[in-house]
Amino acid sequence: MADVALSHDPLWPRAGGWPAPETLGSEASAALALLGVPAWRTSLSPTEAHTTPAAIRQALRRYSPALVPDRAGRADAIDLGEHLVVDAGDIVEPDGPEGEARTRARVAELLERAETVMALGGDNSLTVATALGAYGDRLATAGLVTIDAHYDLRDGVSNGSPVRRLVEAGLDPRRIVQIGIADFANSAEYARRAARLGITVIHRDELHGRRPAEVMAEALEIAGGAGGPVHLDIDVDACDRAVVPGCPASMPGGLAAWELRALVRAAGGDARVVSADLAEVDASADAPDGRTVRLAALCVLEFLAGVAAR
Repeated sequence: MADVALSHDPLWPRAGGWPAPETLGSEASAALALLGVPAWRTSLSPTEAHTTPAAIRQALRRYSPALVPDRAGRADAIDLGEHLVVDAGDIVEPDGPEGEARTRARVAELLERAETVMALGGDNSLTVATALGAYGDRLATAGLVTIDAHYDLRDGVSNGSPVRRLVEAGLDPRRIVQIGIADFANSAEYARRAARLGITVIHRDELHGRRPAEVMAEALEIAGGAGGPVHLDIDVDACDRAVVPGCPASMPGGLAAWELRALVRAAGGDARVVSADLAEVDASADAPDGRTVRLAALCVLEFLAGVAAR
């Protein structure tokens, strides 16, 4: 996505450009802390996903942090800029055991000063360290919701294995819900593995005719049923390839952009969700208009809108 000169209007503030958490006063807390986790070295597909956190931050500047009135119930405009957001920069070399340890520690640290944390990936391997850092000592009651076309139950360590790795770390698979799992994107054996583990799968075809907020509410009742923290994994390649050409594994027939945005906002509005990640966007492979990265940036704002509405 090429750099462009953005207009300046004092009455039209832009999203992004948020301060570092270290600038907060001793008593202040943030609604959302952003953290770049540019993992990419174990990806099953060639990727430069490590370029994406910076691209998302740039894309955020294209948007306003404002919610406008609507006839569904919002009577006045809301400036999300009034809900404090901080940007903690990027984890250096997040891949591998040492990088994951740094990520876990930083996520836990940020949650002491922020209501929620969103990790900007990077490939899907970032989900493991981000979720474990957010769960802390509450892993026994924690839950996971993924928006993903894939089960991510592969063996080994890669962007195809985070769900399996979290289960092996102690996450109860009965509190895992996977939204958007698609035909022709998975093997029969991994589908059987998900079933054996007791993971709840909401197939892509089940989403037709259902409100995204209703789907997410169902997922959170399962994932958050034990009262522990819930992590949201937003794998952008769940979307239709026409929408997200910058996702190497996206397929024709995936989610529409509005569906992903609505799911993310609904999750952000639930206090059980303490952390989220945005994964599988390769900014270097995006369309010239930057549509994939722009959608990822809008997911940041949708999550913030949900948190602000709690």
